Amino acid sequence: MVKRDPLYPSHSGDTYLGFDFGNKKIGVAVGQTATSSASPLQTLRSIQQNPDWQGIARLIQEWQPVGLVVGISRQEDGSDNPITPRMLKFCRQLAGRFNLPVYQQDETLSTFEAKQLLFDDLHTRATKLWAVQDQLAAQLILQTWLNTTHQKEHRVTH
Repeated sequence: MVKRDPLYPSHSGDTYLGFDFGNKKIGVAVGQTATSSASPLQTLRSIQQNPDWQGIARLIQEWQPVGLVVGISRQEDGSDNPITPRMLKFCRQLAGRFNLPVYQQDETLSTFEAKQLLFDDLHTRATKLWAVQDQLAAQLILQTWLNTTHQKEHRVTH
């Protein structure tokens, strides 16, 4: 059974999954082009420093996305961070395993922004923050990508 975001309208639109890759955890979000909105979905824990491929496969089967969006972190000058090569490897593995297009989105500040939102705006405790910050970062990554993609499509068609 294909799942749909509760805010997803009944009219058609493409579904995407967004990922905030980390060595220990991967945040996942879901979004649709029809609404140009993304929602946090869940956090998958890595297994012996490897992505939870079964968990990712389950989410892809449930949501049937047409593409995947992965946040890529780089230094301010555009050079790689220590984790950037692992993020790029994750992108290649996603594309190879699931035969879906994988889009890269700059995510330099997404985890920081997620923490600020939770801590400052929502006054969330540190333990709760640790549990959901990755999926909120994934939401920010996917939302940024949807906004950018929607704006480009809007400029082309109008």
